[in-house]
Amino acid sequence: MKCYGLSPEEIRKNIEKITVAVYGLGKMGLPLACVFADRGFNVIGVDINKNIVEKINSGENTVKEEEGLSELVKKVVKNGKLKAISNAIKASKMSDIHIIIVPTLLNENKRPDLSIVINIAENIVNGLKKGDMVITECTMPPGTTESLIPILEKSGLICGKDFGLAHCPERTSTGTAIRDISGEYPKIVGGIDEKTNTALEGIYSIINKKGVIKTNIKTAEAIKVFEGIYRDVNIALSNELAIYCEENGIDAKEAFKKANTQPYCYLHDPGPGVGGHCIPVYPYFIMNSKTELIKLSRKINDSMIEHVIDLIIKGLNKTNKNIKDSKILLMGLSFRSGVKEIRNSPTIPLIKKLRELKANIFLYDPLFTEEEIEKYAKYKEDLENIDCIVIMTEDKKFKSLNWEKCDNIVVIDTRRILDPKNIKLYYGIGYPAE
Repeated sequence: MKCYGLSPEEIRKNIEKITVAVYGLGKMGLPLACVFADRGFNVIGVDINKNIVEKINSGENTVKEEEGLSELVKKVVKNGKLKAISNAIKASKMSDIHIIIVPTLLNENKRPDLSIVINIAENIVNGLKKGDMVITECTMPPGTTESLIPILEKSGLICGKDFGLAHCPERTSTGTAIRDISGEYPKIVGGIDEKTNTALEGIYSIINKKGVIKTNIKTAEAIKVFEGIYRDVNIALSNELAIYCEENGIDAKEAFKKANTQPYCYLHDPGPGVGGHCIPVYPYFIMNSKTELIKLSRKINDSMIEHVIDLIIKGLNKTNKNIKDSKILLMGLSFRSGVKEIRNSPTIPLIKKLRELKANIFLYDPLFTEEEIEKYAKYKEDLENIDCIVIMTEDKKFKSLNWEKCDNIVVIDTRRILDPKNIKLYYGIGYPAE
């Protein structure tokens, strides 16, 4: 059933007649497809990876870290509401709503690589029909969605007359995607015209209990980019203040916590850098000669690895050891605790720097197998025969180790998860230097 121009009430009454194609069944796409299916829509999930398609069609969840997703995949596949295919053109011909939620990356020159999005649009055009809706959910530079109009109009249809176009950014985090999609925050919807926005209100209010906030396409794109940049800039400020605290006898953890009791202050936690698919990527979507603060924030956050190296050297010097040939155990490969994802993880450039300094590098992360760890450094789970430990994530298992027996080991706590009083040679980001 075609949705463009329908009222929210008409869409709610006809959910079972509407087919939604979700292009991209990754960390955000699969949860989105399952939530749509669970609310009664007919959903076609599209992914070029045939192995993923086969597993989903057998009821297997391919995004293991998402809480509740395994049960949801099994349920919506079994009741026939979700089917996965690898043929995007076929999916386009069978669907009324087309949602693009594929990765948007940076190329080697730190410029947005939107080739996957363009490819999907070129496939959708082969099945685009009058009354259809095309929605981008992946984060992109403002103006990108409207740049797809010439591609989509190769169908012979006119955007804003024959079909609707919109950007409705995903506002989700890895590990909490189902919760976020279902109503942790209102859904931002930006349509090409009011007819599109009216239909979007009906579509997304069915899956999101917080409802929708309507705007135009370019503003919707900017909102998501700005959310990520806000965090990057805030983290850069926190990192800079943390280093100031180290040098001036102030515990940043205490200072930040108590400063944040004032409602107009919200300092983020400092750390060894910013990782993941989002925060370190989005600034490059709008960066230009006038975005000096944004550029400086990226530089500060990337430079935190150098600060971690400085802390390692300082700690080893206390034990009369040189970083060369020292045995250094890095605890945490993922960019964030509890999430098995290494994209832009600060641990990877740290390994590279330590390797340049001729250190012996060991690595442990309970989320990864020994085989996976060995691709980056030597696997080591215990603390025996180690000169320095660098904690890179907040994994609960790291907190539970017997740190009181580490009197001769330098501990660099980049996430401030330990009590400094229990460790003789403790160095933390934002902890007062000796």
